[in-house]
Amino acid sequence: MAAAAECDVVMAEATAAEPEPELPDDEETRREAESFKEQGNAYYAKKDYNEAYNYYTKAIDMCPKNASYYGNRAATLMMLGRFREALGDAQQSVRLDDSFVRGHLREGKCHLSLGNAMAACRCFQKALELDHRNTQAQQEFKNATAVEEYEKIAEMDFEKRDYRKVVFCMDRALEFAPACHRFKILKAECLALLGRYPEAQSVASDILRMDSTNADALYVRGLCLYYEDCIEKAVQFFVQALRMAPDHEKACLACRNAKALKAKKEDGNKAFKDGNYKLAYELYTEALGIDPNNIKTNAKLYCNRGTVNAKLRKLDDAIEDCTNAVKLDDTYIKAYLRRAQCYIDTEQYEEAVRDYEKVYQTEKTKEHKQLLKNAQLELKKSKRKDYYKILGVDKNASEDEIKKAYRKRALMHHPDRHSGASAEVQKEEEKKFKEVGEAFTILSDPKKKTRYDSGQDLDEEGMNMGDFDANNIFKAFFGGPGGFSFEASGPGNFFFQFG
Repeated sequence: MAAAAECDVVMAEATAAEPEPELPDDEETRREAESFKEQGNAYYAKKDYNEAYNYYTKAIDMCPKNASYYGNRAATLMMLGRFREALGDAQQSVRLDDSFVRGHLREGKCHLSLGNAMAACRCFQKALELDHRNTQAQQEFKNATAVEEYEKIAEMDFEKRDYRKVVFCMDRALEFAPACHRFKILKAECLALLGRYPEAQSVASDILRMDSTNADALYVRGLCLYYEDCIEKAVQFFVQALRMAPDHEKACLACRNAKALKAKKEDGNKAFKDGNYKLAYELYTEALGIDPNNIKTNAKLYCNRGTVNAKLRKLDDAIEDCTNAVKLDDTYIKAYLRRAQCYIDTEQYEEAVRDYEKVYQTEKTKEHKQLLKNAQLELKKSKRKDYYKILGVDKNASEDEIKKAYRKRALMHHPDRHSGASAEVQKEEEKKFKEVGEAFTILSDPKKKTRYDSGQDLDEEGMNMGDFDANNIFKAFFGGPGGFSFEASGPGNFFFQFG
């Protein structure tokens, strides 16, 4: 930059090509203008570019047809980062003197800084025609060619949706074209599409601070909000972008999608609140088809649809929806909580514990700790014998229902009933008969049943479940010795005999 923006001290090359010779009575004006230029040079050397700009402007005002003065002011404007103004001065300098090599270099440098690599190449080629050994022109021509190549690659990669590669290319191009809004906007758009919203917003906001009417920057700002599920605010930016550029296709499409998503989601929420779960499911499904790129909103839609499926008792579908939600947004606590509850309801306790652990690690609240504790308890209980299942009764079964269930299962699995079966079958039925006795012993005793239901260890009360005799329980239930027996009436046939 410093080499490209070096100001001119020698005047001969500039004044030699002036179209009209200065009249003798203008000598004083020329001397005064030259004095202003020298003072500008002094301030430029001290890097006081604002003062340098002021003195070069005075010189130009005195002698508006001097190419060197415009060239020096262009160099100063470049150091101030005002490349568009610098471009105008550089172009004026070469209009006044087409052989002004530094003028062509500065014009090329301004074009390149603003992202017009093709125009920059033409300027650097012109400088090389005038001075083929000019090393600065040679290097800048290479830089401009590289920027052209980065542009082409980025365009192809954007079509392929390889947004990371586009960001890479734009970063390289911006090293040579730091004032190119087009490159910055393309980078910001790709950052938004990659989910790097703060970075994308930062780039777009920087441009809007310099140019509040930049439709592309307004679009990218809206895109970030849209992808962060701030749809109402996003629409405002899209509408503003379309005011600045009514034919902005991307802003038009994004605005349409945002409005459609907002409407469908709100309609789905209303149907859910009204208890119309079937309609809510349909509306959430339609909303999911609007824009697959909107990850955060779609994650919420999947979770909402999962909640609907849970209400409809389609628990496997609910789990699948919540899984899709956390695939899109692995920080989405609500989806983990919904899925964990569905796992509990389907007795998939290990999966429920994993989800609650994830939630508690993210948000260490008392509520989440209790949910994790409850799931761990259910997991512990699930690994014990399920006495309700053994008896074939519900967990809320009454005392009479438990007795009836025991009577039925005890008779079904009593060893005497299977005395004619194979040794393997006899062993299996004996095991089941013992388990039925265990189940009845626990569930028929209110205190033991309470401990069992709460997940407490029954052995803590000194009861070893392997120490009791299932036959004694059977005899006690059916009225003691001689109260009941099995008698064979033929191979494989039995009848009940009461004493």
